[in-house]
Amino acid sequence: MQPRVILDSKKLTLTITRLCHQLIEQHKDFSNSAIIGVQPRGVFLANRIHQKLSEILKRKDIEYGKLDITFYRDDFRIKSKPMIADETNISFSLEGKNIILIDDVLYTGRTIRSALDAMLDYGRPDDVELLVLIDRRLQRHLPIQAKYVGRVVDSIAAEKVKVEWKETDGADKVWIVEDDRQ
Repeated sequence: MQPRVILDSKKLTLTITRLCHQLIEQHKDFSNSAIIGVQPRGVFLANRIHQKLSEILKRKDIEYGKLDITFYRDDFRIKSKPMIADETNISFSLEGKNIILIDDVLYTGRTIRSALDAMLDYGRPDDVELLVLIDRRLQRHLPIQAKYVGRVVDSIAAEKVKVEWKETDGADKVWIVEDDRQ
């Protein structure tokens, strides 16, 4: 199988802008809403969303945090090599807030389930919405669904969606590639 690009840099930027406008329609000025990026890869998307929202709304005080889920994963103890935790940085209470949880790819739903568990350690939000760049809807293990989706991709289990960010990978691009774990 040949790798194929499903979002290039230009399309990724347009997708992020569209997602931001959808969030503004729902959350208005973000006075009671906050953004939380799921470590490690969801944080790149969450950074972009937060930055773009701040630019559009001309506000620098939109609450934003980063959430590590390492110790909440259901496969934590069965990995062959030790897992390294990322930073959790949530400097505000989630109590009574509308939370937008952000990750790059929604696949089985297990990462999001872990994120929901981890998030509850920081308070009980009024509402939690999920925003993902890519929704691989055909492979869900848990009944988890995103409210905001950049792109839906129907792929088989032998394929993998790879999201590249210029901050770490040198370019913004989303690929479908062969999953070498199969």
